[in-house]
Amino acid sequence: MATERYDVIIIGTGAGGGTLAYHLASSGKRILILERGPYLPREKANWEAKAVYQDERYHTTDLWQDKEGKPFRPATGYWVGGNTKVYGAALLRLRERDFEAVTHKDGISPAWPLGYSDFAPYYDQAEQLYQVHGERGEDHTEPPSSVPYPFPAVSHEPRMAQIADGLKQQGLQPFHLPLGIKLNEVDRALSACIRCDTCDGFPCLVQAKADGEIDGIRLAIAHNNVTLKTEAQVLRLLTSQTGREVTGVEVSEVDGLVTYTADIVVVACGSLNSAALLLKSANEQHPQGLANSSDQVGRNFMKHLTVALVSLTPTPNEAVYQKTIAVSDFYWGAPDFPYPMGLVQNTGNVLKDMLPAEAPALLAPFVKLSPGFALEEIAERTTGWWLQTEDLPDPKNRIHWVKDKIQVDYTLNNIEARDQLLKRWINILKAVEKAEHVIPFGIYPRTLIPLQAVGHQCGTCRFGTDPATSVLDINCRTHDVDNLYVVDGSFFPSSSAVNPTLTIIANALRVGDHLLKRLSGA
Repeated sequence: MATERYDVIIIGTGAGGGTLAYHLASSGKRILILERGPYLPREKANWEAKAVYQDERYHTTDLWQDKEGKPFRPATGYWVGGNTKVYGAALLRLRERDFEAVTHKDGISPAWPLGYSDFAPYYDQAEQLYQVHGERGEDHTEPPSSVPYPFPAVSHEPRMAQIADGLKQQGLQPFHLPLGIKLNEVDRALSACIRCDTCDGFPCLVQAKADGEIDGIRLAIAHNNVTLKTEAQVLRLLTSQTGREVTGVEVSEVDGLVTYTADIVVVACGSLNSAALLLKSANEQHPQGLANSSDQVGRNFMKHLTVALVSLTPTPNEAVYQKTIAVSDFYWGAPDFPYPMGLVQNTGNVLKDMLPAEAPALLAPFVKLSPGFALEEIAERTTGWWLQTEDLPDPKNRIHWVKDKIQVDYTLNNIEARDQLLKRWINILKAVEKAEHVIPFGIYPRTLIPLQAVGHQCGTCRFGTDPATSVLDINCRTHDVDNLYVVDGSFFPSSSAVNPTLTIIANALRVGDHLLKRLSGA
């Protein structure tokens, strides 16, 4: 069944799609937003660690497969707001050098076709829109900005301040992690955020996390010219006989199949699903997949090399909201290892009902044998750390669409840099612990985050100036199809070692400016 035509169709409502919808909404153009999932339910389970971590209540039940064809359940969710509904809200800018070619131990991280200066004004706008809290000047690797953060840094609670001081005594420069939460610490009565212990990885029951729904979609649909359809899964994109224009978006809705049309179509499903959509939209004009004459769609998938580390010490950690510290001292390397290693930041609180699902291998046997009260005692003495190292773009790390399933072919690289960061961080934690106790007692179990986490996903439709080596031009329009854009983490040529979300938001605002000019005929 064919329906009326729109000016713009946006597929996906996360950091990219939600932000773009907001940015275009005031134009008066007729905009249709398609989201395969519903609104994430507001329920008590939002804050229940067992439901979120053990039962994976908010993850899809779809199965993908790895390069060997083994099925796995990805830790991804389909909701209005996408995966920003459960992200940790850490919103950092790429470093200025991240936009340049960088030599790593395992190879070269390629230069972007645009530089930091092209993104800087959009980072300013992104931080304002997503209400980022931070402190300029603390992070010695941060890129320049002419404006302060919109809101002051989220304060350290006493135990976290003590840990930060201990890190400083080891010669490091810890800084307040930039966070997108709606917290008013001057007048807590006016604060949407209640500073709880279920934020990182949890949906926010009080809707105080800056995400693609709250800060994008809700603002967009307040305009009469914007329509949101939920539980509307896009099956494929149809093209004209020349293949140069998307002429239809085929959608499975509750009542059946519908085909929508628009002057401009924007794909913003996340790097994996965006690539899959283009691949499964193959037709006579695009036999390898839509916009894939370069054979680059799905290639160069990146997701960071990540390690979750638990520091278990005699000193209780009574901090309610722990995710406030980051360390970039090893971001560009060290004298004895002159290659980038990555970023260290806190995780959210390690709660007792998270331990059976998330316990690192060295701690798992003890956890399984421990009654509930023992788990609580363990959790009360833990601090979680998240280490992330850049993985390098590799054309063999790619997404396929095989037998109606996403297949992720992925092999780790840059492993030595990750291991160097992990070793150094454990030694630092031991030194901090030794300084705190006459007889130090620290256990530092860790988990290498597996493929099914698929967090921080980027690449798969890199942007560039050469149609032979990239999928998108510098405005994120596909080289092959005139009215098709991709606006999510797919466009990244490299992953850097900071969280990608703020860059996705900034890029959506940047592409939004381009689309506004195109829609106005300028």
